[in-house]
Amino acid sequence: MKKALSILVVLILALGLVTATAENKVIRVAASANPHEILLNFVKDDLKELGFDLEVTWIDGYVLQNPATSAGEYEANFFQHRPYLNKYNESVGEAEQLVAVIPVHYEPFGIYPGTKKALEDLVDGDSIAVPNDPSNETRALLLLQEAGLITLPEGTTGDSTVTKLDVKPGSVNLEIVEVDAERLPATLEDVAFAVINGNYAIPAGLYPTRDAVKLEGTQSEAAINYTNYVVVRAADVDADFVDALRKVLHSDKVRDFLLTNEDFKGGVVPNFEAAPAE
Repeated sequence: MKKALSILVVLILALGLVTATAENKVIRVAASANPHEILLNFVKDDLKELGFDLEVTWIDGYVLQNPATSAGEYEANFFQHRPYLNKYNESVGEAEQLVAVIPVHYEPFGIYPGTKKALEDLVDGDSIAVPNDPSNETRALLLLQEAGLITLPEGTTGDSTVTKLDVKPGSVNLEIVEVDAERLPATLEDVAFAVINGNYAIPAGLYPTRDAVKLEGTQSEAAINYTNYVVVRAADVDADFVDALRKVLHSDKVRDFLLTNEDFKGGVVPNFEAAPAE
């Protein structure tokens, strides 16, 4: 009798565990590797306590996450800033457009040395590599203009779209080389400098606050415009999983993790107060 009772208790407990697990809702998020995937995995247990099981899929590059989220393959994605999202939304129909709901952090762009070590060493004909997607190329060119290396049309901002065709010489006549963002670190052997985002600089072994000869300022307009967001479909803006993600990502635990994690090398700055994308 005691043995049968013990078996019954074990079965009840096991059933309760399975039921509790089954009640958790799944959140599928597409993310770039560093720091986005790392950060999401960091809060997995916190989400589980709120009743959600987080499934993170790492996707290299910037091209696939938004269409996959629009198509419902993922509940959310986490890799992009406001200008990039705005450009995507301009390219698709209203039903496919996405909304930025949770500001998380800012990754400063930096100018990293390749075959030259100081900006003062540049001469006419030297090349600088920049990202080739519209929003990030504009951002990179704005940083080069701030460094006095090029001149852009008057009134150019982070919401503008400019390419190397819009560039006028600054202190020297440079060749601007447009490259897929994820390939920029590999170009450093062939170009004088490259303008690289933190999420690609850090995995390549670059330390933003040490290795970049110039960084975007943490209090600059770029820090506001280029905060990285969790992005969802318009129908999910008020969903309970969004509230749960916001709660765990906007925690002191995450703020401290971003500021003190040695793997981020000063290239990931929390910015929970940024406004949602328009």
